[in-house]
Amino acid sequence: MTFRANRGFSLLELALVVTIVFILVALAVPSMITQVNAVRIHYSATDLSGLLQRMRIEAVRKNSFYSVQGVAGPPEMEQVVNSAGAVVNTIPPAQMGQSVNVFYGTGSGAPGEAAFVTGLGFPSGVAAAGGGSPSFDARGLPCIANGGNTCPRVFGQGYVFFLSGTSAGNGAQGWAAVVVTPSGRVEVWSYTGSAWVQR
Repeated sequence: MTFRANRGFSLLELALVVTIVFILVALAVPSMITQVNAVRIHYSATDLSGLLQRMRIEAVRKNSFYSVQGVAGPPEMEQVVNSAGAVVNTIPPAQMGQSVNVFYGTGSGAPGEAAFVTGLGFPSGVAAAGGGSPSFDARGLPCIANGGNTCPRVFGQGYVFFLSGTSAGNGAQGWAAVVVTPSGRVEVWSYTGSAWVQR
């Protein structure tokens, strides 16, 4: 009776398998980085949406207007301030994801921005970034605080925030938008690479 030792892998077979694994990883990593970036932007948009909804409820509850203002990062944050300009500590700030930037109003450079804003169909369009801080009045409707103790509302006007982020790996840029309609409803939109889609 003869015994044969179990054969192992040859060096050539092992090198071939390792090469195939490296090629598959090299193909998968860029798309994984892009997906992680897209998720980070989407979660940041969802957090900002939640902050705006809490701000709207608080404005109605306190019978006053509340505004949102950006805080430079990193990471960038959006926080709520009352009509006197004091930070509202009962509403935690929305912390944006790493490398996520927020642009209020138009001029962000988002793909198809003009068509997107036009497609929203607001009778008076979206408020300009230089006009004042995006706010909610005591009725829960969007208004623009202009630095004084007032928050004038333009009938049929809403506002929009564009969020963007760039992945460090392949430089792909992703976009999302948070829209406040003239009736005060908050919507989250994402850019799929070819069109804006409401989430």
